[in-house]
Amino acid sequence: MTKSAHRAGGPQEEPSAVPLLRKGSTEHPAASTKGILEIAADVLRIESEGILHLLDHISESFARAVLWIYEAGGRIIVTGIGKSGIVGRKIVATLSSTGTPALFIHPVEAMHGDLGMVRAGDIVLALSNSGETDELNIILPSLKNIGTRIIAFTGDTSSTLAQYSDLTVYTGVPREACPMGLVPTASTTAMLAMGDALAVALLRLRNFQERDFHRFHPGGHLGERLQVPLRDVMLKGDEIPAVPAATPVPAALAEMSRKGLGATLILDEDKRLQGIFTDGDLRRTLNSCSNFTEKRISEVMTPGPRTISSHRSVADALELMERHLITVLPVVDENRNVEGILHLHDLLGKGRIRFSR
Repeated sequence: MTKSAHRAGGPQEEPSAVPLLRKGSTEHPAASTKGILEIAADVLRIESEGILHLLDHISESFARAVLWIYEAGGRIIVTGIGKSGIVGRKIVATLSSTGTPALFIHPVEAMHGDLGMVRAGDIVLALSNSGETDELNIILPSLKNIGTRIIAFTGDTSSTLAQYSDLTVYTGVPREACPMGLVPTASTTAMLAMGDALAVALLRLRNFQERDFHRFHPGGHLGERLQVPLRDVMLKGDEIPAVPAATPVPAALAEMSRKGLGATLILDEDKRLQGIFTDGDLRRTLNSCSNFTEKRISEVMTPGPRTISSHRSVADALELMERHLITVLPVVDENRNVEGILHLHDLLGKGRIRFSR
């Protein structure tokens, strides 16, 4: 009988006896199907206990967090690093696709300019199991100075993160599934579950219906979803940061801060697009010009920026942004009159055009 015939129809060994180590290697008690299944069951049991543990600790602070977000006029800015950052990205995806505008900011990138995207009306959801993550905690004073409210998801309600936050939601677990207690396992599962609870509570408050879900998740392939016209997703009217060319630099920077996109458009006397000034331009100007605050914004702007038309698609805008390594894109008509503005983070945060499945 051939080996293949034996595998197909011959007698089989009991699953628990199947060796999982190479012949001659040191045997391990778990090196069998039975041992591995016992490990898996133990992990699932520990992670289930972690989520159930939160039921005994969920409090009024969670309800307040939901109401703050529900009543907020701005966006939800989620931030965290490492495994908490990965959980944060998933929370952003769930919030965005269920009617709550949200975006993720990496704490290190925030220290190097991305704080320019945060507005006073935004609410920050900061994630850290220990509450002592230096890269996260270092940006908390800046977030407070901007005027945001900070909600913490943490397993330590007396931590530095909790002390800096306006509201703390407990997400701790009795133990990790990792036998050393070092690898984030049960703690990240519990934090993710609390994020789902937050999103579903908001979904219910907003009376989010099936038709809304389909509006944010149109059927078909990714290419079809990316054909959403820019006029449906661009910022318009008072949301557009824009100043006349003769505006002093300090006043232009104030407009950038108010609108929170990390850039302002520069308009000529006929209110047509003349240039753009971004956070990157600001850093370059600081390095090359000592008296830049005494200048007009037209003297330090980037003239003739890349633009796009409102009838173009999201796919077109993303391709243009990637090709030219830009995060802000003005939307203009054929006469360069400004119709709107796009930011990469807001584009990717729209539930209808997310890349994740």
